[in-house]
Amino acid sequence: EVQLVESGGGFVQPGGSLRLSCAASGFTFSSYPMDWVRQAPGKGLEWVSRITADGSSTTYSDSVKGRFTISRDNTKNTLYLQMNTLKAEDTAVYYCNRVGKRGQGTQVIVSS
Repeated sequence: EVQLVESGGGFVQPGGSLRLSCAASGFTFSSYPMDWVRQAPGKGLEWVSRITADGSSTTYSDSVKGRFTISRDNTKNTLYLQMNTLKAEDTAVYYCNRVGKRGQGTQVIVSS
């Protein structure tokens, strides 16, 4: 069974940092590009970042470019999202996403 389990969310003040993790199982993790997407309260899903299967290339939405870093460890079947200089508008549920599968999400709240 394909599983994606996110962790690392929480409450942080503006300007702070968080690191999200996504543990993958049930498929060959190293064969798939992976995305982070998010959903803010009352809004639709927003794509955040993508990393290629081998981790050699990354892309970001304009809203997080320069502040977030996506990475992966294919030996640990784990995807990461390092989030720095967090803003209130980053408040959302963050999901790790593979084609045809999304995790249950982890909540990030940025507030003073």
